[in-house]
Amino acid sequence: MKRILFSVSLVALVLAASLGIYLNSGTSVAPPSSFVMLDGSKKETAQLKGKVTLVNFWATSCVTCVAEMPQLIATYNKYQAQGFDTIAVAMQYDTPSYVVNFAKTRNLPFSVAIDNTGEVAKAWGDVQLTPTTYLVNKRGEIVKRYVGEPNFTDLHRLIEKLLAQV
Repeated sequence: MKRILFSVSLVALVLAASLGIYLNSGTSVAPPSSFVMLDGSKKETAQLKGKVTLVNFWATSCVTCVAEMPQLIATYNKYQAQGFDTIAVAMQYDTPSYVVNFAKTRNLPFSVAIDNTGEVAKAWGDVQLTPTTYLVNKRGEIVKRYVGEPNFTDLHRLIEKLLAQV
C-alpha cells in the first residue's frame, strides 16, 4: 500500500511540475522577448525592470480567462499608480480581431499584446494552457507562476510585498 501511495504521489508531483502548478521556490530571470501591442508598438522584457509586472497569457475563447479579466482590471487599477503594470498576451491561436474587440469592449486599461508567432509563449516556458500568469519583480525576475485563475487576495499581498521592495 505504501508503494502505491508513493507512486501515485510521485506521478502527481511530476504532473503538477510539468504543468507548472507549483509555487516557485526561487526566482528566475524573465526571458528576453518582444511583446507586440495592439497598436503595433513593441515592449521588450528589459522594459519590465523597475516595475512589478503581471504577464498574463490568455485567449478570448478561454472561459476562465474571460471570467478573471475583471479582477485583472481591478488589480491593475489598484496598484498601477504605485509602479505596477500588466501585459495581457493573447495566444497565437486567438483571432486578432476578437482580441481587439475584447480589449475595446471591456476597456482594458493595461497593455494587450498579440503573440501571433507563438514565440513569446514559447520563451515564457512553452505556455500552452490559459490562463497562465507570471508575476515579475522590479529586478525582472519571475517570482510566481499561476496556471489557472490565481487567488487574488494572495496575489494582492504578494504584489504589495514586491512593490515595497527597493
